[in-house]
Amino acid sequence: MPKRHAHPLSHLVCTGLLLAACGGGDGDQDGAGAGTPAYSGGGQGGSGSGEMERAGRAAAGSSSTPQGGSAAVASPDARPAAGNPSGHCSVPAEAALEDVSKPTTVIGDGSPTSCTGQAFVDAVAKGGVITFNCGDKPVTITLTQTAKVVNKNGLKVVIDGGNKVSLSGGDKVRILYQNTCDEVQGWTTSHCQDQPDPQLTVQNITFEHGTSKGQSAGKGDPGGGGAIFASGGRFKIINARFFNNTCEDTGPDVGGAAVRVRNQSEGKPVYVVNSTFGGRDDLGNVGSNGGGLSSIGVSYSVINSLFSYNRAIGYGANPERSGTPGGGSGGAIYNDGNTFTLSLCGTSMEHNSAKEGGGAIFFVSNDRSGKLVIQDSSLRQNPSDTFETKGYPGIFVLDDDNKPAVTSSTIE
Repeated sequence: MPKRHAHPLSHLVCTGLLLAACGGGDGDQDGAGAGTPAYSGGGQGGSGSGEMERAGRAAAGSSSTPQGGSAAVASPDARPAAGNPSGHCSVPAEAALEDVSKPTTVIGDGSPTSCTGQAFVDAVAKGGVITFNCGDKPVTITLTQTAKVVNKNGLKVVIDGGNKVSLSGGDKVRILYQNTCDEVQGWTTSHCQDQPDPQLTVQNITFEHGTSKGQSAGKGDPGGGGAIFASGGRFKIINARFFNNTCEDTGPDVGGAAVRVRNQSEGKPVYVVNSTFGGRDDLGNVGSNGGGLSSIGVSYSVINSLFSYNRAIGYGANPERSGTPGGGSGGAIYNDGNTFTLSLCGTSMEHNSAKEGGGAIFFVSNDRSGKLVIQDSSLRQNPSDTFETKGYPGIFVLDDDNKPAVTSSTIE
């Protein structure tokens, strides 16, 4: 667990009870090319050439209620598109969409009922490239168990919803789990905290109503990550949407109502490209810390994305004040640890909130070697109920000079 520091009062603007210390955060043990289209409910289905496995009714068996979840339901999707339409930052090649032209598994045979939760769970365990063929209309697949990456089953796991698929946890289960240090999922190296694979990508897809409450998988899973928990290897998010996901309500060492990440190979960043977290007042992601993203010691590069109406609802801060359960920091993003970077470019954050500090962003580099960088972005109306960094509304930052590096951006 990273060392927790008392934060100098000169860097706080307090709107309620003054906090003496904030540092520990997640408390883990850690040692799309430019111009990609926004999610619109259209796009290509999951077909492709080459050898593939058809996973649908047969994979789910004959039961009308497959173990992994129900069959997909087709329904119109009028929710916000993926990404910030005003974001125009360039996207590095390694953050581009993965090629899915030769899928390992195609879920479905062209009808919504052929796309089942069990088929998805089985496909993730098998690994490789996963696409969907569930018909012409947007569909929602509701899971009754978490889909888990098996570490030995492939260098890459790519999940592409073709801009038509929503995966739901039904407010009962976490949706997707990867953990290179989880013995149950298989150890493939002697240094699970820093290994190059599996490399997990989610793209052109929606995650909704996932929850980590009561979902801890045991060793190496400290909770958090209502939609996705990813630890070890590499992870990236492209053209994705996250709606109504939750994690634990309180606690200083838990976060990521939508996504929680740990231990990326060689300290490389998690790319979040052209994606939406919340987007409407009834769609926000809610948890103790980090409504959208939460991590410790992990760098993020967030490009052309939208965070709105996400909430950090814990109380007592980090570490927790006496007599409180702790938490409540980083309405949109919670970043803690030592050497890491949070970079925003072309990104909008509005109407996120934190019961304690950092209505938009809570960023603490305990040894002051990390850096928060904000470029060509807009952060507006992100209230921090208790504390934030003076002159930077909605942000609490402790880094090399205790203020973000801001270029061509609006923070108000």
